[in-house]
Amino acid sequence: MHLTDEILAPIRARYGEPDVLEWEGEISEREHGIATYNPRRLHDVTLFILNGHDSDARGRALPGRAAAQRLALIRKPMFPPDVWRPPGGGVKPGEEFVEAVQREALEETGLEVELERYLVEARARFAYRTTELEWRTHVFLATTEDEEPEPRDTEEIAEARWGTLEELAGPLRQRLLATGHAFWRYRVALHDAALTALAKS
Repeated sequence: MHLTDEILAPIRARYGEPDVLEWEGEISEREHGIATYNPRRLHDVTLFILNGHDSDARGRALPGRAAAQRLALIRKPMFPPDVWRPPGGGVKPGEEFVEAVQREALEETGLEVELERYLVEARARFAYRTTELEWRTHVFLATTEDEEPEPRDTEEIAEARWGTLEELAGPLRQRLLATGHAFWRYRVALHDAALTALAKS
């Protein structure tokens, strides 16, 4: 795993200590294939990209102002039309962490972002038959001044759009759980943990 604690130490110092989420679940053969298609990569970085000027750096509405925050969401070609999630991707070996995350944001959403807070470090254990796969997801809050999401990597990303934190916590959460797939249950746990972290003072 090339995204080591040594690499993450200055990220923690700069963006704060994340909440830790422990998650275990059995995955399908197809999910195992997705998780192991690149055996050198055992992590992803998920971005809660917010756009709007009526909130503070934690994504909370400021007193006396209407909540105008928008959350960037993406849909991949293999997703059902009504399944959306926050964007993210991997850090390549030798790539500087922040530059890698900004690159992924630009590829998936067309948005130039600034990282604000390290929200969650998820430590997942995916069980498939007699094997176990340990995976890490690092969830960050990011902000952008850009107005129109438009994916640059149109092979990997079918669409990008603005949603809201309330949508992620409500109808999208229910839709992901309704798929019955372990990976989407994991995503729901990630989203729930990140929303909890955002709500902290």
